[in-house]
Amino acid sequence: MLKEIKYLIFIVIIGLFLFFTGRYYFSDENIKKSYRSYKNIDEKIKIYLMDLPILENDTQNIIEYVNQTNKKKKKKFNFWKLLEND
Repeated sequence: MLKEIKYLIFIVIIGLFLFFTGRYYFSDENIKKSYRSYKNIDEKIKIYLMDLPILENDTQNIIEYVNQTNKKKKKKFNFWKLLEND
């Protein structure tokens, strides 16, 4: 009996939480505040864009090409031979 009452109280609390959260989220006051904050963010971005410095392009001729030759002999390794030497 107590277990059922406890579950009923949990369900009522969760239901009230969801009801009040949805009520606040979909209220006209919250919608107005969110639109105002979006507008403020857009205005702040425009202000910051005006203050941004323009950097000069300093990436001219930075690539150096290196001539590599493959004439060196590469030592071949055999995995199994390395194990046999133990």
